[in-house]
Amino acid sequence: MPINLPPQTPLYHSIHKDRYLRRQLLEDIETATKRELIVYIANPQHPGGSINQNDILAFGDLLQDKADKDLDLLLQSSGGDIDVAEKIIYMCRNNTKSFRVIVTESAKSAATLIALAADEIVMGYTSELGPIDPQVIVTTASGQIMDRPAQSFLDGLTAIKEEEQAEGRLSPVYFPLLQQLDPALIDYCKKALLRSQRFAEKWLNRTQCKGQPERAKEIAGKLADTKRYLSHGTVIDHKEASKELKLCVKYLPPSDPLWQALWRLYCHYEIDIRDEKLARIFESTTVSLSLH
Repeated sequence: MPINLPPQTPLYHSIHKDRYLRRQLLEDIETATKRELIVYIANPQHPGGSINQNDILAFGDLLQDKADKDLDLLLQSSGGDIDVAEKIIYMCRNNTKSFRVIVTESAKSAATLIALAADEIVMGYTSELGPIDPQVIVTTASGQIMDRPAQSFLDGLTAIKEEEQAEGRLSPVYFPLLQQLDPALIDYCKKALLRSQRFAEKWLNRTQCKGQPERAKEIAGKLADTKRYLSHGTVIDHKEASKELKLCVKYLPPSDPLWQALWRLYCHYEIDIRDEKLARIFESTTVSLSLH
């Protein structure tokens, strides 16, 4: 009886067996959905694991043969550069017939913005989106460089100002912080907040809220509201995304065969990216790129 063997040599196939196992799952999922599938998995524990300029070349490869096709993007990212996120959206939307984002575990911050630009967001019981309040890099009073929510930074300065007005003097405890303050950072924070909200509103108007500008504005406002979401890492699950925010969400229950295949594929990526200490993986049935 005939035996189906892979075209690669035995040793080569064995060395790259993880890739070929993922590829088979990719092909099975595409057969089930009748859509093209590309994957972007980022490692939040890696210093280079955020969305950044290096992603553009990789997406160029992923989209090489996707023109005029229905495209799914399996997205796992804690966020990153908002301008690069928008470039990725333009690339995916300008090159394809329709565009969905699949979130198996989490797409936060700038990755949430990418999801907002999709025609539909596919989510399961493990999936989460997040607020879109931008983060800025600031130097603390102790000299430590950290990410801080732009709105929280501005709120903190307002609190200091109000305390100074109430007490009639500025507490010396604030001197080290204010001495390191760059006035341009205040302007940057304000513009970053406006940029993030306008980004969401713009793409919602073009996709999930087409012809409903007030709805797009409302959703963008809620996602950018730091009083509604007190933490940048707040979980927005499929129920809140669809019922409260009124996003176009397709929920796949745990028993759904497609969800089981997607979750299995995601698990492969998570194990591989941790074992190999990778920053990001970009993959399709024809492309496999890993960045350290």
